[in-house]
Amino acid sequence: MTDSRDDAPPHRPRLMTAIAVVAVAGAVVGLAAVYGIGALRGNPDVDAGCASARQSAQRLMPLARGEVAAVSVLTRPRRVPDVRFDDEEGRDRSLADWRGQLVLLNLWATWCVPCRKEMPALDALEERLGGADCHVIAVNSDTRDPGKPRAFLRETGIRHLAYFSDRSAKIFQDLKLAGWAFGMPTTLIVDPRGCTLGFLAGPAEWGSEDAVRLVEAALGDGRPGSGR
Repeated sequence: MTDSRDDAPPHRPRLMTAIAVVAVAGAVVGLAAVYGIGALRGNPDVDAGCASARQSAQRLMPLARGEVAAVSVLTRPRRVPDVRFDDEEGRDRSLADWRGQLVLLNLWATWCVPCRKEMPALDALEERLGGADCHVIAVNSDTRDPGKPRAFLRETGIRHLAYFSDRSAKIFQDLKLAGWAFGMPTTLIVDPRGCTLGFLAGPAEWGSEDAVRLVEAALGDGRPGSGR
């Protein structure tokens, strides 16, 4: 009896491989049309609008050390999503409201123990560098009992940070999709053009000299540590 496998045309494996390649290529073209080839390649770093921010990011790289060694500085800064949140009066605000200023955007929640420990350091940074050209925007993400985070800030003696909230926790999801948020707290360094220079997933001693030098370098205005 003849083995049926011997009767198969010798070129059949190559034919099946060619069909598979064509199918994969078709899927790639389809996905590229829907999502854009940059996203398909997993390369959201390409942002022509942030090309000029690379110089600022380069100033930060040697300063991500000590108390802020865990900060990830982007070699290709990217535009941050124009996230929205409420201010202390319940008014709708967006990150674009601070365009033209350096922003340290921080996401925190009262159920997050590292967040609670980090708040005094953020408050100290805002006291030291906050002004016309720099702000710490700490957005609370508690989804229940809006009075709880306000009470925490009062009890902790936070005096310099303004209160902002996002009870939908949508900001975290937006930043997670961008590859910048993996847990709480999350902090982004956003330049005056709205480009993210670096991010940190986790807490840091933002009131330390290491942190001050890093933020001053991001400002790049000639202050000590700005690299100019």
